[in-house]
Amino acid sequence: MKKLQLLILITSAFLLNFSRTQGKQFFCGKGTSLPYIQVALDNAQSGDTLIVRTGHYKQGNLFIKKSISFLAEKNVLLDGENKYEILTITGDQVCIKGFTIMNSGVMSTKDLAGIKILACRNILLENNIVINCNFGIYLSNTKHCLLRNNRIKGNVVQDPNTGNGIHVWKADSIQIIKNESTGQRDGIYFEFVTNSTIIDNFSHENLRYGLHFMFSHSNTYTNNQFTKNGAGVAVMYSHHVKMYHNSFDHNWGSSAYGILLKDISDSEVMFNKFEYNSAGIYMEGSNRIKMEQNSFYNNGWALRIQASCTDNFINRNNFTGNTFDVSTNGETQLNNFSNNYWDKYEGYDLNKDGYGDIPYRPVSLFSMIIEQLPPSLLLIRSFMVYLLDKAEKIIPSLTPIHLMDELPQMRMIKFKETKKSLSSTLPYLYYQPKLNIQYLKT
Repeated sequence: MKKLQLLILITSAFLLNFSRTQGKQFFCGKGTSLPYIQVALDNAQSGDTLIVRTGHYKQGNLFIKKSISFLAEKNVLLDGENKYEILTITGDQVCIKGFTIMNSGVMSTKDLAGIKILACRNILLENNIVINCNFGIYLSNTKHCLLRNNRIKGNVVQDPNTGNGIHVWKADSIQIIKNESTGQRDGIYFEFVTNSTIIDNFSHENLRYGLHFMFSHSNTYTNNQFTKNGAGVAVMYSHHVKMYHNSFDHNWGSSAYGILLKDISDSEVMFNKFEYNSAGIYMEGSNRIKMEQNSFYNNGWALRIQASCTDNFINRNNFTGNTFDVSTNGETQLNNFSNNYWDKYEGYDLNKDGYGDIPYRPVSLFSMIIEQLPPSLLLIRSFMVYLLDKAEKIIPSLTPIHLMDELPQMRMIKFKETKKSLSSTLPYLYYQPKLNIQYLKT
């Protein structure tokens, strides 16, 4: 008899545990027996799927502390009424999908966000819209999170102190894929983040940077578009960063760039397009960067490389239509330029091997004068400047003697690498978190 009771007890425990592992699916919100979402979240068990009915909800700060799927029917608005943080996640293995989250509060002592993820892992945020929130999506001390197909729109015009669209601090293995961020301070912000990827995102018209990296190593960003941001993109104090197939365009201003590389080392900048920027790339204190097969088109400066940069390889790039191809602020240069195409090159190719017979010096005398005396830019179209540059080419005196391309290409380079073939070589693209969840069919 005792053995039978023990068997029943073990079987019951197994069935109860199995039931929780599989999880239940239930509804909350308007028209249900659970009108208050936080009550439904508190009653849910790990593994459950909670679906919010259509409606406009003003229910304060919602906390998710368990491993659940939190899904929305069509047109579910979570409204913070400009008072609260809206969603705060502190549990592992959580899925948030399909919500419109709007009007978070703003505090000077606390970073309030539309969605905040704190000290957890395996989180999926997908197909959410975040509008008029201080920080859009905020990750802190997290690992293995995927943010995909989210749209974030801030209101930097009315509130210039707004936070970042996607803000990631102290994290590892984060995937930011196909999101849009606009109207925030920085579109995407990384600080102390490692082994992460940023793919197919559109970051535009943000107050400061479209993308901002700080102390974040071994990350890759590819196929992103950064347009009309206040100062372009900044990658600083990091190493082993890979930048492939991105587009940097229309970042104009006295301190704007396509991309700023400051104190970067052992990184790759390849297959990118820099068009209509004040400066395509501005480099300072950056070393051992491989810069290949990029297109620089119609920028004020294609490349501003400061004398503090060494051992960089600038090979097989196209420079066309730029006011200045290269400028620097010192006479000593320890970087390698080779096999680039320069539309201002006036040499010849007598042996018909496709390369110019005389080296090309991309730094003009006037560009060096501007580095030391910026107001002299007013004279750029004057006849005197034309004479100075011609005289400097015949008898170099101030331009760095070693900054030259010894084998410039005679024709524009046709790049063979494609986005698809390059992306397929990355080992950790489109990572899927290990979530024990069920999704609604839409």
